Amino acid sequence: MKLDTLKHKGRRNQLIELLKRKGIHDLNVLHALNEIPRHIFIDSAFEDFAYEDRAFPILSGQTISHPYTVAFQTQLLHVQKGEKVLEIGTGSGYQTAVLVALGAQVFTIERQKELFDFSKNILKKIHFSPKHQIFGDGYQGLPSFAPFDKIIVTAGAPVLPKKLLEQLSVGGVMVIPIGNKEQKMYTILRLDDKNFETLEFGEYQFVPMLEKRELG
Repeated sequence: MKLDTLKHKGRRNQLIELLKRKGIHDLNVLHALNEIPRHIFIDSAFEDFAYEDRAFPILSGQTISHPYTVAFQTQLLHVQKGEKVLEIGTGSGYQTAVLVALGAQVFTIERQKELFDFSKNILKKIHFSPKHQIFGDGYQGLPSFAPFDKIIVTAGAPVLPKKLLEQLSVGGVMVIPIGNKEQKMYTILRLDDKNFETLEFGEYQFVPMLEKRELG
């Protein structure tokens, strides 16, 4: 297990200042990111660059998102302590840890077994474990635990997954990138049983959200 040293903490402080300059203003989000040792979630070959605003390859051909992207998606969620949050795509577990640090009850799904095992081990070691961590298909969500106050999708969906919308509580918010090679970030607010309000927040590039394939 890699140590979280004063050097790492100093670099995290520098990252937080950079995120502020880039427009991240939610102090709770900034504090949560400053709590999480990002270098632990990536290959040691990239450790010296862990607190730069960069994405890095992780297991199963996936990536850990830019810290700005993690911060921006989290800021759009407006997570309140105690809320039930469904995360689609655990990945390395970094975004999961940020949500846990915010005090959310996190339910997270990962379809790549290698990543599921890795993230579960890391999150347990740093004591930021979610309420439920599931190996499964994100497109299906977790209907047995629904409804959720917030839903965050960390992969690019070609279209909006209707099954996930059904699991969003009235007054709840989903943050999701939609598109193929490049995506646009959206927030979707559930107004009532049938009506939703959608806002768009610029272009991003995520790994694709896989559908109708065998679990990895």
